[in-house]
Amino acid sequence: MPLTNPSELRAFLNSLGVKPKKGLSQNFLIDGNIIRKIMKEASIEAGDTVLEIGPGPGALTEALVSSGAQVFAVEKDEIYAEALKRFSGVTVFAEDIRSFDLNLLPCDTKVVSNLPYHLTSPILGLLAPRHPLFSTITVMVQDEVGRRMTAAAKTKDYGSLSVFLHFYSTPRYAFKVSRRCFYPQPKVDSAVVTLALKSAPDVDPERFFKMVHTAFQHRRKMVKTTLGAAAESALIALGENPQSRPEELSLETFLEIYSRA
Repeated sequence: MPLTNPSELRAFLNSLGVKPKKGLSQNFLIDGNIIRKIMKEASIEAGDTVLEIGPGPGALTEALVSSGAQVFAVEKDEIYAEALKRFSGVTVFAEDIRSFDLNLLPCDTKVVSNLPYHLTSPILGLLAPRHPLFSTITVMVQDEVGRRMTAAAKTKDYGSLSVFLHFYSTPRYAFKVSRRCFYPQPKVDSAVVTLALKSAPDVDPERFFKMVHTAFQHRRKMVKTTLGAAAESALIALGENPQSRPEELSLETFLEIYSRA
């Protein structure tokens, strides 16, 4: 039974004896057109291996299976996890993605997911550094978060999350999704974002991001104030304004500052 309208979804949930749980960000996609757009954005083809996080009732799962992909579904809610076993071509794990053994997956796996919104940042922090295990990550997130994920330097949405994702990937804002496309309807609109993962720069990530976070914790201050002489000399060497604030600096500029620290 397709789950692409509220009445069909409610009937399915009733058959399972469950209701959406707000605490688990269970807002389920009910728009078949959006599902088709996600599939196109993720470039899913027969034979692909896909990791889906938090599939819930399985509307997107059904589309992934229909494409001929081999799906690994990680669903924390045991009732939905059991229900997902109705699909052939799906390997179901009733687990929290944060404790799931990602090494069970083959290289070049594609991630396609309507992420639990309260866990978006932790999940991205877990997945984005795992190239070449993952080739692409196509996710539904809150629109505000999607814009921060893909923001460029010198824009209002640019921050430490933007730098983090540009470090590990080429992020792209694909399209906006109205809150009306979900049941129950959330309070905000959503967006689909794709990350094309890549090899990270050859620096110590922990030390580098500690520096980046320090800069953005004081985003109204000039980086030469928060990061010291290394920042000022890097900006001068790059021909940039030595009085720049963190939101004005690209990943490449942060890397240059790091190299001089």
